[in-house]
Amino acid sequence: MPRPRDPFAVKPRKAPPFEFVLEALAALRYSTRPMFGCLAVYVGEKIVLILRDKPASPESNGVWLATTSDRHESLRAEFPNMRPIPVLGDGVTGWQMLPVTAPDFEESALRACELILAGDPRIGKTPKRRTAKARRKRVP
Repeated sequence: MPRPRDPFAVKPRKAPPFEFVLEALAALRYSTRPMFGCLAVYVGEKIVLILRDKPASPESNGVWLATTSDRHESLRAEFPNMRPIPVLGDGVTGWQMLPVTAPDFEESALRACELILAGDPRIGKTPKRRTAKARRKRVP
């Protein structure tokens, strides 16, 4: 007979994806927040990365770089396997990814961390503040 579930049991936390990235950023005062089933990494108010390792749409798994479209070309020189993120659609976005399937994934992810540690302005952006009106759910 199965044992009844303890309603007060604490669910164990899932390990963050690509934990080596967080270890590489340990010298910074960073914070993490769940976002879209992924893990967003912030340095101060600036979002710098999203770590994604989900079974749904595995072609979008890897380290997402928060950047702007005008910085893609210079970042591509640093990260030849960097590409757009499939789950974000066909349009050009500020986000780019270092795909987990790339042969240089770990090396590239650690290089991105080095750039963040050095304060490289090409990685990171401050999200727009949402107003109270935008946060309110609309009731039909």
